[in-house]
Amino acid sequence: MSNQFKETQEQRDKLNAVLEEQKNVPGSLMKVMQQAQEIYGYLPLEVQARIADFLNIPMEEIYGIATFYAQFHTEPSGKYKVGICLGTACYVKGSGDILEKLKTLLKVDAGKTTPDLKYTLDATRCIGCCGLAPVMTVNEEVYGKITVDDVERIIAKYND
Repeated sequence: MSNQFKETQEQRDKLNAVLEEQKNVPGSLMKVMQQAQEIYGYLPLEVQARIADFLNIPMEEIYGIATFYAQFHTEPSGKYKVGICLGTACYVKGSGDILEKLKTLLKVDAGKTTPDLKYTLDATRCIGCCGLAPVMTVNEEVYGKITVDDVERIIAKYND
């Protein structure tokens, strides 16, 4: 189990309520996992184990679902989710170099979160903004037609 997991009583109570509400509902596993992720922000192993125990489902099945579906996260996400599109249009226009700059600047690999939980860096596929290629997002904010030289200025806006 992860040693960074900390849970509030409110989170525990909310998860218990979800589990009780869904315990006899056939096919409720995905809904339970989605609601658990809403409560915690991700699905830590400890929460997966509680779901497995309560619903009498093997932990392997819970973990398999949590790691197969992109909607689920098994690690905490940062306050700012930074995405760089690596779709064809963006990649051709330099998004690979932008990703490398972000990795250096944030000191984190794609798919990972900084130790201070401030940034999560994701290499994404097409987000449907090909006319703005290359595209970077920070949470819901879209930055288009960016260059490697723009990265530091954009990230600086989130250094609170």
